[in-house]
Amino acid sequence: MRSTRISEHRLRRRVQFHEVDSAGIVHFSWFFRYMQEAEHALWREAGVSIRPAGTEVAFPRVSTSFDFQAPLRFEDEFDILIRIASMSEKSIRYVCTITQGETRIATGTMVVVCVSTKPGQPMKAVPIPQAVVERLTAAPGSEAS
Repeated sequence: MRSTRISEHRLRRRVQFHEVDSAGIVHFSWFFRYMQEAEHALWREAGVSIRPAGTEVAFPRVSTSFDFQAPLRFEDEFDILIRIASMSEKSIRYVCTITQGETRIATGTMVVVCVSTKPGQPMKAVPIPQAVVERLTAAPGSEAS
């Protein structure tokens, strides 16, 4: 387990055949999955889980977006950099940059909110668990929470 708080993670990946569309490029929907995969890797590196067993909280996505600058194709290797831009008491805002070498492929954002998932009760925003707050932090120079 890590003793320092982290704010970003870089994940290297390769495009799989089932991720490309009929034009031979990665379908736009996969970029959201790439960002989420990098998010989960960031949490694991920090020593926490986005869905810890025995808890009644979850982190649904409430806002996501991507802008595309260049295509990715089958077998291309690429990097996903996810960074925590801000953290409030109940939400986390991420920024994501996908690159292939020096080429920027896409940039995106995602906001997640910590919610209670107690059976029989409606979901409602709740404070992010202390164990997560102790492991994650906004990147230096990021916008204020």
